[in-house]
Amino acid sequence: MFLKNCWYVAAWDHELIDGRMLPRTILEEEVLLYKSESGKVVALRDRCCHRGVPLHLGRREGDCVRCMYHGLKFDPTGKCVQIPGQDVIPAKLGVKSYPVVEKDHLVWIWMGDPQKADPAQIIDFPYLRDPQWKGVPDYMHYEANWLLIVDNLSDFAHLAFVHTKTLGGSEEYAYVTKPVNVERLPRGFRVERWHMDAAPPPFHRKVLPAAEKDRHVDRRNIGHMHIPGIFFLESMFSPAGSGSEKGNREGSREYRNCQFMTPETRRTTHFFWTYLNNYEGEDHNISRSLHQSLIEGFMEDKHLIEAQQKVLDADPQFEMVAVVADAALSHFRRVFSQLVAQEQAEAATQAVDVRIPVRPPHQAGMPA
Repeated sequence: MFLKNCWYVAAWDHELIDGRMLPRTILEEEVLLYKSESGKVVALRDRCCHRGVPLHLGRREGDCVRCMYHGLKFDPTGKCVQIPGQDVIPAKLGVKSYPVVEKDHLVWIWMGDPQKADPAQIIDFPYLRDPQWKGVPDYMHYEANWLLIVDNLSDFAHLAFVHTKTLGGSEEYAYVTKPVNVERLPRGFRVERWHMDAAPPPFHRKVLPAAEKDRHVDRRNIGHMHIPGIFFLESMFSPAGSGSEKGNREGSREYRNCQFMTPETRRTTHFFWTYLNNYEGEDHNISRSLHQSLIEGFMEDKHLIEAQQKVLDADPQFEMVAVVADAALSHFRRVFSQLVAQEQAEAATQAVDVRIPVRPPHQAGMPA
């Protein structure tokens, strides 16, 4: 069900300000996130090894956290460093810790083998740290499996029907546009789609100057999906007929949609997102308007995806049927399944190796 040896978004950095102890279930493991006094993000199993009380109910002390049931204190590595009334602390007493990296306002966590946690594997999206690109970071919780959200984001055709009055604009989008390029990648895909000479969709029209609201646009979307569930959408709106498909960017407005799906459980999901633009300057109302429009659109998706989850829960034997528009998402699911199977096979092999007893060398004169 889960791919563990990869990086997941655990939180936005602002969720850990003011000494907050943030409990968050990730891949069905309870995790405590906090910032130490030195400013480093810490991730520990949210469960005291003594009596199982959640550590987020404790308190932070410098870089450490203390369980407020019997007072055991744990350092950022999870090692128990103090037990009130007990001088000798067993060397192995502690709680599980997780590799974490803070980058581009996101807190990334590695849930698998810590020896394999390479920060260089974190997907880089420079727009998240470029001050020219502005947006409002947000979080949403889904009562649905994260792969259903991945499916939804992989499918541009649904814009026409689910988001007609918000993000899409018209049903025409589904009928007259087709991907000009579908690139299957080793850990995801890239899809490019154009919609020429069309009215601007409602969310974009809201932030246009009055003189441009009714002018037709040429619209380009390039979607990138990365395993385990990271989606970047590059959108551009250019004056219709201006030649943007040939590289002319004069008069264009661009957006960068960043979305991160992190499994909470096999049927619930943490959804982190922000919608960036590069043209608002000091007019932050543009970011606020876009933020509200995206919430409207996501709630339209959420309504359907959570209903879909209920159908699948009620009939586990139901098999979804693919159509031509599902080429990208089918590739993603196939690659994801292969990676999970490979990881689980490796884990099973390692477990067998550990459990096979090693016979001691035979003593001289003793039969084999």
